[in-house]
Amino acid sequence: MYESHFGLSGKPFSLLPDSEFLFPSKRHRLAVNLLEYALASQAGFIVISGEVGTGKTTVIRRFIRQAGPETAVGVISNSSSTLGELMGWVAMAFEIDHRGKETAELYHLFIDFLIARYAEGKRTMLIIDEAQNLTPAMLEDLRMLSNVNNEKDLMLQIVLVGQPELLETLKRPDLRQFVQRIALHCNLDPLGAAETAQYIRHRLSVVGGAPHLFDDLACAAVHYFSRGIPRLINLLCDVAMLYTFSEDLERVGFDTVVDAAIDRGQGGLSPFQPLPDEGGREELIGTLQECLNSER
Repeated sequence: MYESHFGLSGKPFSLLPDSEFLFPSKRHRLAVNLLEYALASQAGFIVISGEVGTGKTTVIRRFIRQAGPETAVGVISNSSSTLGELMGWVAMAFEIDHRGKETAELYHLFIDFLIARYAEGKRTMLIIDEAQNLTPAMLEDLRMLSNVNNEKDLMLQIVLVGQPELLETLKRPDLRQFVQRIALHCNLDPLGAAETAQYIRHRLSVVGGAPHLFDDLACAAVHYFSRGIPRLINLLCDVAMLYTFSEDLERVGFDTVVDAAIDRGQGGLSPFQPLPDEGGREELIGTLQECLNSER
């Protein structure tokens, strides 16, 4: 709606996990590099964790885009403790016909698939998103599934992607054997204030936007309200751009970002951090201005 007003080729702050927009923050870059290293070094289990909205799925999609044809990547994106038999979902992830087949038969079909890929000199990686929903029993099933690997080479690598609850589950004493098989772990933290400004300008640059369409104080306000969580940054920036367009302005300023955040809170369903209890807008602008001055 506002793209032509700002001279953009597309929407810069979509909530969809588009890997084209992945911002290479230190932690996000590390996560992609760890996945690439895991593939090259034959790491068995890899865990990518992070709070809701920190970009886990976007990282996975970037990795999949970069994985070559020599790697078969299967993704289970809706893992849940109510999924039923895990092997059925594993088979579906790799497009193995699962209809009318029992668990034991699916297991042997999957083993045959792994052996065939291995004989071709190719790798197989299973990625499970929303892995915090897996029960301890399902995690144990995955550990047992990893036993198909032979003495010298891995035929199957498994990546678990989940929220902090996944880490809490993995700390259970009965899963200590599972944890011992985790070769690599990366936790995606929220962005800092400087990274938030870089993130905003990076996404704008992907669609041809001017780098300072959001001024410095507006970027600082976005970081304050979003707490550096990429999904919330996108949500607030998108609304702030709509407000700016509606007011026929050329740049997004501090007041517009604050108005967008406050208006979202009117219905009581705001995901954003509220204004300071005392001083409100004036106190916030003073605090943010001090932070910007200290960074210069």
